[in-house]
Amino acid sequence: VPCVCVCVQLACCCGSAPCSCCCKCCPKIKQSTGTRVMYALFFLLVTVVCVVMMSPTAEEEIQKLVPFYNRMCEKMNAGENCKALVGYSAVYKVCFGMSCFFLFFCIFTIRIHRSRGWRAAVHNGFWLLKFIGLAACCAGGFFIPEEEKFLEVWRYVGAVCGFAFLLIQLMLLVFAHRWNTNWTSGAKYNRLWYAALALVTLLLFTVAVGVLVFMSLFYTDPEACLYNKMFLGLNGSLCLLVSLLAISPYIQKLQPTSGLLQPGVISVYVMYLTFSAFTSKPKEYVLRDGVNTTVCVLSLKSAEGDKKIVTAVGTVILFGCVLYSCLTSTSKRSSAALRVYRNSEPENERARCCFCFGDDADDYDEEKTGSGQNVLYDEREGTIYSYSYFHFVFFLGSLYVMMTVTNWFNYDNHRIEKLLDGSWSVFWIKMASSWVCLFLYILTLVAPLACPKRFEA
Repeated sequence: VPCVCVCVQLACCCGSAPCSCCCKCCPKIKQSTGTRVMYALFFLLVTVVCVVMMSPTAEEEIQKLVPFYNRMCEKMNAGENCKALVGYSAVYKVCFGMSCFFLFFCIFTIRIHRSRGWRAAVHNGFWLLKFIGLAACCAGGFFIPEEEKFLEVWRYVGAVCGFAFLLIQLMLLVFAHRWNTNWTSGAKYNRLWYAALALVTLLLFTVAVGVLVFMSLFYTDPEACLYNKMFLGLNGSLCLLVSLLAISPYIQKLQPTSGLLQPGVISVYVMYLTFSAFTSKPKEYVLRDGVNTTVCVLSLKSAEGDKKIVTAVGTVILFGCVLYSCLTSTSKRSSAALRVYRNSEPENERARCCFCFGDDADDYDEEKTGSGQNVLYDEREGTIYSYSYFHFVFFLGSLYVMMTVTNWFNYDNHRIEKLLDGSWSVFWIKMASSWVCLFLYILTLVAPLACPKRFEA
């Protein structure tokens, strides 16, 4: 049995066979899901490498653990203590290689509609060869000539693409729409689904209002923090506006599935972005009793307490958005989620608590390996997600990680331990992304009113 398992893994790494675990007790896995998870692991691995490159603490620990570290760095021509392999310039080069890897596959997989062709086989298999290719791309970035000019140009390319990646927050609308549609369809058979929908909606708005009150208490001051007071009122008002729009009679007439769940999800995310922007802003001081006093910060035992909160939540949201996008956003069902039709009714699907990953009752061909995890072939009839768009998402994500880890334009002498130190560029980027999120949602609400004929069923 172990020999069979090894052969299966070799076929996955060096051939077009789908990936699966050796453990027989693992649940069944769809071929399309296994492929996307593997690319996500590649992305996560390179991200971890970038974080280590920006951390002097990690560098010091590596020097202690790796014997002959200095001699090895000299033989690699990486300078004393491998200075050429750390810092923001090294992160730029590694992320350049990762973005080139995903951009190549984005172009390579254009217009693939069936999973039986040779290009689809390359996309779904040959993982060892692709891992070697990814490593070669990342290493190749260190041999780019005219380094200063490259870093200058790539910085602005990364800023544009990184901001574009923030538009993936539109997938929150897809998530909220599918959530609302799925549970509403279940209410036709069991009224408890309506109660669950109302409870979750109430919980979302409670969290959003709670965060708004929290920021008004701890991140505003009568004598300072004008931006905080202005944008807190603006974003709170916009969240109220989209909530009223979503349940207005005109919107309900064209979009029967529109409700308060979608603006609830958007409001929570906007409040998080606002909180994140406030904690990313440079500190403000007020002269009180002859002493410069820091204002508009959360008074915790640790001065870094609020930054640790944003770091933890931001990390979860970053990888959550990437993983949700890689698993669901490129599927045909999700791509149709934002299409609005006059007099449309909730989809006829089985209501489930976990609705994101499709219905397990779907009939797929199953391969019983006999020595490990069973694989469901869900792309026999055709691809269920856009291969090209899938890689494009990761291309943008690579540059977003590059800009986030290097603190966008404040990279000089930057360390990962000070990722969330005050920066006006980070503040404005996060505030702008919250407005873009609200604008996109408002657009999905009012577009059928402006062009009703284009949205007729």
